[in-house]
Amino acid sequence: MKAVVYKGPFSVAVEEVPDPKIEHPNDVIVRITSSCICGSDLHMYEGRTAAEPGIVFGHENMGIVEEVGQAVTTIRKGDRVVMPFNVACGFCKNCVAGFTGFCLTVNPEPGFAGGAYGYVAMGPYTGGQAEYLRVPYADFNCLKLPEGTEFEDDFILLADIFPTGYHGAELADVRPGESVAVFGAGPVGLMAAYSCLLRGASKVFVVDRIKERLDKARE
Repeated sequence: MKAVVYKGPFSVAVEEVPDPKIEHPNDVIVRITSSCICGSDLHMYEGRTAAEPGIVFGHENMGIVEEVGQAVTTIRKGDRVVMPFNVACGFCKNCVAGFTGFCLTVNPEPGFAGGAYGYVAMGPYTGGQAEYLRVPYADFNCLKLPEGTEFEDDFILLADIFPTGYHGAELADVRPGESVAVFGAGPVGLMAAYSCLLRGASKVFVVDRIKERLDKARE
């Protein structure tokens, strides 16, 4: 399959890489229909991490399930799914407590908890800026979506940007009637601002120096 492969600082290439395969009965293989470029990808791209050449980027992914492991019970071939960027098992004590970003079972790197697709030190999970993606613990890591092709650009936000922004509003304990300021109008900042409105904020002020971002916030 074709995939976006990191070659070194400021260098990526679309190359042929091996197709993913079912490695565990809890896996599924997803044919990717959308994959976002995250600001975190730029950390690797710009050489600001310990990423080694050969990593396939892409931790914000959605698509259609093409192959299903024998132990998967809730996901079927043909399902349209989006995958949260965190790879998690769903059954360790951290996952059960809701801290799936610190899953204790998915990352063999010494001293690290939590996994992610296509990211340095976050486990052996190839990214989804590719034609296909292996999703482990699919019953836990696949969010089933309505059938069809509508709202593709909206549903892909569920992989990272929207829940990350909402999490910020939740941590800030935004309540109905409050006034809120969000500093930074990048994708996550915009989703944080929108999440504050969803939580009932009466006024949301978005602060940034880039005109295009502020124009988007006004929309």
